[in-house]
Amino acid sequence: MSTKVPENKEDQEIDIFQLSKSINSFFGRINTMIFRSIHFFVRNWIIVLILVVAGFSIGWYLDSSKKSFDNQVIVTPNFGSVDYLYSKIDLIESKIIAGDTAFLKNEVGISKPKLIKKIEIKPIADVYKFIEDKEQNFELIKLMAEVGEIKKVLEDNITSKNYTFHSITFITNQNTDKKDIIEPLLKYINNSEYFNELQKIGYKNLEDQIIKNDTIIAQIDQVLNGFSSNVKNGAKNDKLVYYNENTQLNDIIKTKQYLILEQGKNRLKLVNYDKTIKEINSTVNRNNTKITNGNSKLFFPVLFLFLFVLIHLFQKFYRNQLLKAERSKL
Repeated sequence: MSTKVPENKEDQEIDIFQLSKSINSFFGRINTMIFRSIHFFVRNWIIVLILVVAGFSIGWYLDSSKKSFDNQVIVTPNFGSVDYLYSKIDLIESKIIAGDTAFLKNEVGISKPKLIKKIEIKPIADVYKFIEDKEQNFELIKLMAEVGEIKKVLEDNITSKNYTFHSITFITNQNTDKKDIIEPLLKYINNSEYFNELQKIGYKNLEDQIIKNDTIIAQIDQVLNGFSSNVKNGAKNDKLVYYNENTQLNDIIKTKQYLILEQGKNRLKLVNYDKTIKEINSTVNRNNTKITNGNSKLFFPVLFLFLFVLIHLFQKFYRNQLLKAERSKL
């Protein structure tokens, strides 16, 4: 086994010296370039200032003339229609991007489709509502949190779609009315033969459940009234009737309490079950005054400076080439 060694120490020193010299030369060129750039802007600071002010003014005017209004509809999807709702909103968004105003007007029913510029849907995070009286959801959150951050779990697409409320937001360039966009939008989303059938069955089932629960509660009241009467009669006859823990009295009382709570929830559900996608609240025409709403005020100053530098470089290139051409003739 043999190893290859340099011929002498002087060659190594020369190589290191040349490498160091090349690196220093590279950074020297960068420093020179930075200095020339700074010097260029300092030398032409008046022109640069005029271009920046002019570009910012033009951009500000264009941004202020482009009005933008935020609109929001809070809905709750029933009968497992969450994915259906999201797919409908995604479809409408794709049609807006494609500029398909015919679809928005004829299919969705929006009378002024050019007003709407963007639409999206997001879940309203409410983890307490998500796990309320749902032990399986609580266990799901615990299980998913063991393999990742709890914030990511709560914002995960699978988890967030199961929240009760969802926010549909859309942007318009003019003031709009609820009947112009929101009402036809909700009508279009709720126009599903499959989910309309589910809604009718679900609503009827919930009504029947309320009636049956009321009947059971009435029957429990009869049992409790009968027990109360037996106790009173036993006292008059000097005969005491004892009910120990082996009797089902406690279970009957707990069942009644559970049914009363269940009836309250069912009657609240009944309010939302008249539609597949139920509107909870809506707000329209919130003026978007964020400075980031328009980018023209930033775009035009950068554009003017870029064009100014580009023209300067072109002039410098032209002069150098012209000088080379004249020298070649000599």
